[in-house]
Amino acid sequence: MLYDPTFILVFPALLFAMYAQFKVKGTFNRLLGQRAYAGLTGSQVARRILDQNGLQGVVVERVSGHLSDHYDPREQVVRLSSAVYDGTSVASIGVAAHEVGHAVQHAQGYAPLGFRNNLFPVAQLGSKLAFPLFLVGFLYSTFDIFMLVGIWFFIAALAFQVITLPVEFNASRRALAFLDSGGYLQRAEVPEVKKVLNAAALTYVASVAVAATQLIRLLILRGQRRNR
Repeated sequence: MLYDPTFILVFPALLFAMYAQFKVKGTFNRLLGQRAYAGLTGSQVARRILDQNGLQGVVVERVSGHLSDHYDPREQVVRLSSAVYDGTSVASIGVAAHEVGHAVQHAQGYAPLGFRNNLFPVAQLGSKLAFPLFLVGFLYSTFDIFMLVGIWFFIAALAFQVITLPVEFNASRRALAFLDSGGYLQRAEVPEVKKVLNAAALTYVASVAVAATQLIRLLILRGQRRNR
């Protein structure tokens, strides 16, 4: 199943995903050397924006890894990688503001974020079980129903990725508004921040493309198996 001809359906999406990863890393690394007008670190910008939005209770922490920045809604913590936490570049403050955007979404009850958070446990389970269940059903006709269950688990995982898109795009719009209204950027720096945020968004689009083509592949394989 892993090497059947239907894999060609996924191959273009995988190339797109590889390009997206290359794009975000290249853009981020290039703009790390461009110091922002405000001269503040990513952690300082994150703290100020949080406070300005009445989120004094949200903590800003350093986290290990590269481009590992994220907001944890369960613990209400904005976690920033060292390059963002300590960095004063347009890339650093852009990423920091983006993660704060998620914190503000959470505080304001942004509906797509709430739906995504509620879907996360099912999607996490689906991403682990979808392929094993499908494979069992594919190999053993007695367990044909497992293919259908695996497909539904995969659909749940895909739904999580799809709903992530508006959440990420909205957080980026909020980030740009925070940085602009707060005077953290000069006019010429705005397009540079947009480049970082757009490159990051591209990785989420690529993930959806890969998952969608994988789903099509699974549906084709199930149809072929049932017609034998």
